[in-house]
Amino acid sequence: MGEAYLTVPPSVIPGADRITVPEAEPVESRVRGHRMDSIRDMLEAARTNGLAAGRFRGLLHVAIGRSVSMPDGTKISSGATWRELAALLKALRYDPELGREAGADPDTLSPRDRERYWYAVIALARVDGPEARAEAEQLIAPLKAAGFVVAPTVGAPTPMAPKAKPSAKEKPEKRSEKAEEKHKKKKK
Repeated sequence: MGEAYLTVPPSVIPGADRITVPEAEPVESRVRGHRMDSIRDMLEAARTNGLAAGRFRGLLHVAIGRSVSMPDGTKISSGATWRELAALLKALRYDPELGREAGADPDTLSPRDRERYWYAVIALARVDGPEARAEAEQLIAPLKAAGFVVAPTVGAPTPMAPKAKPSAKEKPEKRSEKAEEKHKKKKK
């Protein structure tokens, strides 16, 4: 073929010896944080202990809307986003049939993209509804036995006694004297 000749003489770039490259973080620490690992541990424990089946909507409610900590007081989570939870359910390979418990039909949702599937299941589950709260209350004791302390819902509506409505037949209370005078003036 031919010979290769250098057209530019080799030289040293001034200051090149002072350039430092920061050490790269391990890939594992960039992908997930401690918080995600802890929520992952809770979801794995719920699945292995059989807590997810029958109370899946409650498990979603706990993962999204409740504060979870370890028995020693170490806070695990103050609630995950729907997107984070969908990614975790996909990564943990939760059974798609659990979506039926949440009110979704797995046959009509995206079968190929599991993260989108779980996101749709969470959206259809009504995790803030009374059924989800009731199932979450049933999960508190079993999760505590598995090593996770679930805090009660913050700002949950407390049941109040309904106010008695006056019947239509009852006469309204009499007006005060000043109110009666104003009423008479308006009529004139």
